[in-house]
Amino acid sequence: MRLTRCFVPPPLQQQTQRSLPRAAALHVTRVLRLRAGARLTLFDGRGGEFEAEILAVHRDEVRVGVLAHQPIEREAPVRVALLQSVARGERMDLIVQKATELGVAAIVPLTTERSVVHLTDSAAGRRCEHWRQIAISACEQCGRNRVPTVHEVTSLIEACRRAGTLSETEGQHDVGRHPIRWILSPEAELSLAAAATTAAGTQAPDVILLVGPEGGWSTQDAAVARQFHFQPCHLGPRILRAETAPIAALALIQALAGDLR
Repeated sequence: MRLTRCFVPPPLQQQTQRSLPRAAALHVTRVLRLRAGARLTLFDGRGGEFEAEILAVHRDEVRVGVLAHQPIEREAPVRVALLQSVARGERMDLIVQKATELGVAAIVPLTTERSVVHLTDSAAGRRCEHWRQIAISACEQCGRNRVPTVHEVTSLIEACRRAGTLSETEGQHDVGRHPIRWILSPEAELSLAAAATTAAGTQAPDVILLVGPEGGWSTQDAAVARQFHFQPCHLGPRILRAETAPIAALALIQALAGDLR
């Protein structure tokens, strides 16, 4: 039987005691109705997972004993950074959730010329924290032990400038590694399937995937992507919605890289 998985902020250590974060504690006590003696799986985002046992439940506080560490990883063979123009409401939530399940290393919310959503600095901060919690929940559900980095909302040009380091995660910096850069565009001559098939023959390159807003790319934004050497690719004969395109693209990339075998 698969055990309930909970994210606990680092560091977790064997043979110690911790209290679960409030959201996890509420889920454990009010939804699952677990009590002392029940087993859990904990992870802190640094790799691997820990066996754990509930020691005590007091109202909404859950105290657990952290047991053995298991060096289990379920990461994708390709590190993908998703540069995603911010979509409206639950559409962006869905993108973050499914991108996490499909193994992305990082998610960068973008403001673009045709963005439908325009956030103030304070609102952007709240939304990013909301998306981070969605990524954590998705990791708890899908079995990932490393939470993708959800960056602050940034401009397209700034994200492109930093594209070379966006897919890096803690302990995974490779000097001289050059990520492949793709931008989804319905007008492109090259299909993403063809581009990803060619890339699959190389040694697991990092990928930077750039996905536009509901209204599509403006001439200016497309020029910025070209300036930073993004290869335009299409996803077939149909134009996909803003929340469908990144999910389809990520599934295609990871399937061709061997992640779904």
